[in-house]
Amino acid sequence: MRKWKIALGTAVALGAISVASVHLLDMGNLRLSASTAGAAPAPAAFVMPVPVANVVKKTIPIYLDYAARIEPIRSITLQARVPGYLQEQTAQDGADVRQGDILYKISPDDFQAALDQAKAQVQRDTATLDYARSNLGRGTELAKSGYLDKDSFDQRTSTLREAQASLALNQAAVRTAELNLSYAEIHAPFTGRLGRNQASVGTLVSVAGTVLNTLVQLDPIYVTFNPSETDLAEIEQARAAGPVDVEVLLPGETESTQKGELTFIDNTVDHSTGTITARATIGNAKFMLMPGQYVRVRLHIRQQPDALMVPQTALGSSQLGKYLYVVGKGNTVDQRLVSLGPTSGDLVAILSGVAEGDQVITGNLQKIGPGMPISPLPQKPAT
Repeated sequence: MRKWKIALGTAVALGAISVASVHLLDMGNLRLSASTAGAAPAPAAFVMPVPVANVVKKTIPIYLDYAARIEPIRSITLQARVPGYLQEQTAQDGADVRQGDILYKISPDDFQAALDQAKAQVQRDTATLDYARSNLGRGTELAKSGYLDKDSFDQRTSTLREAQASLALNQAAVRTAELNLSYAEIHAPFTGRLGRNQASVGTLVSVAGTVLNTLVQLDPIYVTFNPSETDLAEIEQARAAGPVDVEVLLPGETESTQKGELTFIDNTVDHSTGTITARATIGNAKFMLMPGQYVRVRLHIRQQPDALMVPQTALGSSQLGKYLYVVGKGNTVDQRLVSLGPTSGDLVAILSGVAEGDQVITGNLQKIGPGMPISPLPQKPAT
């Protein structure tokens, strides 16, 4: 009886504990439900905003680029044609001179004296010739009437011819003296720029022996470069279609300010280098190009229509090559491997990998990857 009472009490106690546990569990669930009902919803995943640009189709110029050097069309050494003392340098070192300007003067006194002497001899020979002519005229009349023998008549004829020859000789001496006097002034044979003077005033200069200065032509000027033989056919094809325009870019320039025309291609390819010498003539009115200077030249050989162009800033590089990020379906990132063509300003031609109307991503390229959701930003209108 006692055991039965103990068992019954134990059962009652366990039931009470179970009821209490269920009550506490229900209270906990009620509190959890109340807490969950009052919380805010989870935030949406972040979507990267990216600038985009349309793939556009346009006609672009095709250029061939080369390293080049500047050469003068004419460059001469100034030397005297007559000997004498250098009297004056009329143009300063480095001066820009025009054709015909006086650059140097040699003392003219000796040449003026020689000219005066030659002129005096011409006057003497003129008088001798006049007398010989008159004497021959009288002899002709006397010979007709028989009062002058033939030998005397022949002497008078010979005297006239000698006088004529002497006059011609001294007239030539006058012209020589005039030339020598004119050579005492050294003139610029063409428009150009002087170099540094190499003979001081008072120097005794000799004929073609003393260097006075140098003179180079600066406008127009030559730009010489060496295309490879593989480019030669394309260049010749462009020449056959008309004049080939050439642009010159100075060091540090991205846009050309000097332009000209291809005017010369040599007749032999250098077998050791596989190149050929070519030359363009460039207007240089502002003297921005100087002989010996190294520049770059661009030959405009043709126009390429319907080129697919994208901003160069949109390009990325990987071990597989160049690629573009394109806005794909559902505004996700689509990676396209591309092959590149020529550039035009800030744009580059794409030969394969994209189509007209595709939107390429031009910014935040380091923060996105293939398949990521993105938010394309509105494109700004071109200004």
